[in-house]
Amino acid sequence: MTTTVQSILRQKGSQVWWVTPDASILQALELMAERKIGAVLVMEAGSLVGIFSERDYARRGILLNRGPETPISQVMTYPVYCVTPQQTLEECMGLMTEKHIRHLPVADGETILGVISIGDVVKEVIADQAHLIQGLENYILGKQA
Repeated sequence: MTTTVQSILRQKGSQVWWVTPDASILQALELMAERKIGAVLVMEAGSLVGIFSERDYARRGILLNRGPETPISQVMTYPVYCVTPQQTLEECMGLMTEKHIRHLPVADGETILGVISIGDVVKEVIADQAHLIQGLENYILGKQA
């Protein structure tokens, strides 16, 4: 069985944290710290316009001498790559690797259903492999599942 993004959202939940483009770097970082997350979506009038991560802060904030009052619109990443609930973990890993990103919003059309991280994907892949290994061991040893 191929695991999909939907299975991660079922376990993780679909809470989405976001800021507006005019929010400051400090406001976004405070939200990220409060929620213990590595990225927030940037939403405007119900539409996804960007994503802001710890990596964005390091590379476009600190290294470019942008202060905490700088609007997120000046340091966010766009365009944002999204996945659908039906996509496989392998597809997600491929996209994350190719684009050098760690967070993927999950969308159904224009509706954001959640956000998955590389950590979520790796955790699920490891669980899938453990299940497969257990099944193979049972098969080799002649045990019934």
